[in-house]
Amino acid sequence: MKLHTATPILAAPALLVLSWVVASRAAYATEGEALYSEHCASCHAASLRGSAHGAALSGPAFTDKWSQQSALTLRDYQQAEMPPGEAHTLSPAQHSAITEFVIAQSNLPEDSPLANSVNDLLNASGEAPDAVEFSAADSVMDFARNAGAYSMKQITDFRKVDTAELDNPSAEDWLNWRRTPDGHGHSPLTQISRDNVSRLSLNWSMAMHAGSNQPTPLVRDGVMFLTHPHNKIQAIEAATGELIWEYQYAFPPAAKMLGGPTRNIALWQDRLFLATYDAALVAIDAASGKQLWRTEKADYREAYTHSAGPLVAAGVVVSGINGCELFTEDGCFITGHDPETGQELWRTSTLALPGTPEYGSWGAVDPDRRGGGDVWIAGSYDPELDLVYFGTSQPKPWAAASRGMSVDDDALYTNSTLALRPRTGELIWHFQHVPGETIDMEVGFERILADIEGAPTLVTVGKDGILWKIDRATGEYIDLLDTMEQNIFDVDRNTGTLSYREDIAAAGIGDTYTACPGIYGGHNWQSATYDAARHLLFLPVHQLCSDMTPREVDLGPGGGGYGADVATYPMPGKEGLAGALLAIDVRTMEIQWRIEQPALFLSGALSTDGGVLFIGDLDRRFQAFDTETGESLWSTRLPAPAHGYPITYEASGKQFVAIPTGIGVFRALTAVIFPDIYQPPDGQGLFVFSLNQ
Repeated sequence: MKLHTATPILAAPALLVLSWVVASRAAYATEGEALYSEHCASCHAASLRGSAHGAALSGPAFTDKWSQQSALTLRDYQQAEMPPGEAHTLSPAQHSAITEFVIAQSNLPEDSPLANSVNDLLNASGEAPDAVEFSAADSVMDFARNAGAYSMKQITDFRKVDTAELDNPSAEDWLNWRRTPDGHGHSPLTQISRDNVSRLSLNWSMAMHAGSNQPTPLVRDGVMFLTHPHNKIQAIEAATGELIWEYQYAFPPAAKMLGGPTRNIALWQDRLFLATYDAALVAIDAASGKQLWRTEKADYREAYTHSAGPLVAAGVVVSGINGCELFTEDGCFITGHDPETGQELWRTSTLALPGTPEYGSWGAVDPDRRGGGDVWIAGSYDPELDLVYFGTSQPKPWAAASRGMSVDDDALYTNSTLALRPRTGELIWHFQHVPGETIDMEVGFERILADIEGAPTLVTVGKDGILWKIDRATGEYIDLLDTMEQNIFDVDRNTGTLSYREDIAAAGIGDTYTACPGIYGGHNWQSATYDAARHLLFLPVHQLCSDMTPREVDLGPGGGGYGADVATYPMPGKEGLAGALLAIDVRTMEIQWRIEQPALFLSGALSTDGGVLFIGDLDRRFQAFDTETGESLWSTRLPAPAHGYPITYEASGKQFVAIPTGIGVFRALTAVIFPDIYQPPDGQGLFVFSLNQ
């Protein structure tokens, strides 16, 4: 690898001038907004509409729950519980400021006790929130995080990645989200094997930006491209950890949602592709880190954002979008872009809109009140069939009653697998796994393309823990398997038909029903890995349950949301064994072995031809298991819980294994229901291991 040192990028000078804000209503209003943006908006949304990981702080559900309470009651609850896992890290005055901001923005009835008790906040605290102001940095920590005068470098001998190599990468590289476009997440490398994995030791590490950390590093010819929270990308020497260059995308702070995970970037020819917080797509020169183009896919002010990155298929940059809980004219969609210019080539809706045969599957719901169909995970690609495959999420609001529907209204194309032509976006077939979904049991995760006994097959699994096996050429159902205990559906394995439990199907506004598994899974974004030679799928699942109560939501223009109260807890009968890891023979759909442990598995899984399965968990352990038997071969303790997707690669003749760490969107749950497991409030980083001599 040849590097050229560029001109140093100097930090802007910052005068560290402290100024204390005087206690006043204006101070509370200003500081409350700033504190909310910093500590609350990533889960509850800048608009206060809420998200999958934070309740709405405006609208009917909030009004019903809080309008008859006092401002101090809301402030005290907030101080005791928020931020999740970091309660009491803010002062009473800061919590008072946040509470006042929330009340001011919540459109409460003027005569409500909550709206009329705001003055109690200032009187109770007797002080304004402490504020530290700097002329060029938001805080001491922000100033300390400045990159300083580090001399960025440029790769002078970068080898372009053509379409053929992207479809069939060399063993040494990791070029796609799951290494190969078929989504296997498996490596043919064998230097690290079941016989020597016990000799693994830390080789190098890299601190990462604060935020929800779920990345997948890419590796090309000994160069790692690492995506951070905060829409940052670094090029790193993969054998040593030496930084080459760093790119920071400039996004509006209000665009950062769900803590800011960016699960993957894509690589093609000489450029990287990043799907941004503010619903844009950018191309970055892989050699220098310079931005080449930017194109806006949607308006982030309508809640659109990205958590997953793109897939490059047939020379087209294909990606979905998130933020579709609010009602908009366009809803959710998948787009294809020209990698050279960023021009949008096509756009395919993930909702059945006027003009489609499935338009009537939403009952009487108008097209501008159809929500959901988000794409949370990057797609997969079959070059021979020339099809890209994406999973879509559930309809929104979550409960059928909240959206004015019943479970008999299918709500296509939600909770489906979609097969599209990458050059045109034409929908070739769709298969809906859970029609009329009403518990946030989405099936929107990885699509693994397997050739099983000569048949082109697709396997996927959702939050309900049901593993699906369908024909990827035609979309026809083949088989399914309950990978864990579930009490939600009656399942007809012969036809693939699911029928909701009677009380769930009949539930109305205010009715509470139990679901095992619950809204966090079952399975979730922690992807499975597939060893094609052994026909084994290695699947992490969460043994958790949830109680859900549907609530009314604003069904007018711009309304919507999630519309339910949810309580999640460990699955009864599992004796505190919340995490499970399964090996499944996809030919017979039989479980070969199963591991259960107290801690959730929070990273994706990685298997290798060396017979080793790598995965990380909530209890800060990174573990290696024998793929044949499930026997534990090696384990190490990390500074923080494992997150994101482990990869393996070869550089300078040595095989490495890399695992990201940090906090994630599950923290709001895990910090409460697993008090015996220590979870640091931060610790974002990448840790890279190799065999010691």
